[in-house]
Amino acid sequence: MILRRSASRILRDQSTAPAVKICGLTDTEQALAIAAMGADAIGVIGVAGTPRYLEDSPRRGLFSQLQLHFPSLQRVWVVADPSNAMLDASLQGEGTPTVIQLHGQEPPAQCQALRQRHPEITVWKALRLRSQDDLHAVKGYVQSVDGLLLDAWSPDQLGGTGHRLPLDWLAETTLPLPWWLAGGISAEWIPELLDRVTPDGLDASSRLEVRPGWKDLEKVNALLSAVRA
Repeated sequence: MILRRSASRILRDQSTAPAVKICGLTDTEQALAIAAMGADAIGVIGVAGTPRYLEDSPRRGLFSQLQLHFPSLQRVWVVADPSNAMLDASLQGEGTPTVIQLHGQEPPAQCQALRQRHPEITVWKALRLRSQDDLHAVKGYVQSVDGLLLDAWSPDQLGGTGHRLPLDWLAETTLPLPWWLAGGISAEWIPELLDRVTPDGLDASSRLEVRPGWKDLEKVNALLSAVRA
């Protein structure tokens, strides 16, 4: 597996622990504390009307502080079906992300156009799976994105549900791109999960929360420790 950009080179084989992204942060101090624990990526939600949404100014402030204190950490902005105008404005100035995570209905052509329009940005595409057959959609994105995020489908939410994908679906599948597993990621699941599948990264959110957007730092630390173990 080879990525276009060195900033995206979060790869793993079975002897290496996966990267960990803590997503849905809304507070700068929490983001800095989690980065200090050793998280590899911090995610901020840019989908208005969702429980963990963070508006432009506080998002930029949070990302600016991460860039200042943890420059190698991935700053991930999660959006859904964004317009070019929205992306152009948000990728200029202070507090920009290093990764755009597309969580809507973006087809491969739109993802490829985004990469061409903003070559400095890493692009991940989230795929919400209702069945194992939905993994066939991966083929269409091989030349269009830098990585994939696989999550469980929900009729009500684009993500952050805590629902887990059946590991059998992924244990029997070889993916052609670096991929992150989302949905129900927490410390107690790690031994079984990493015994069965080998994702390049893990994306954790709702199972680590006190409330939407506010993490239990003890649970975050337990997850990071479990992955390293």
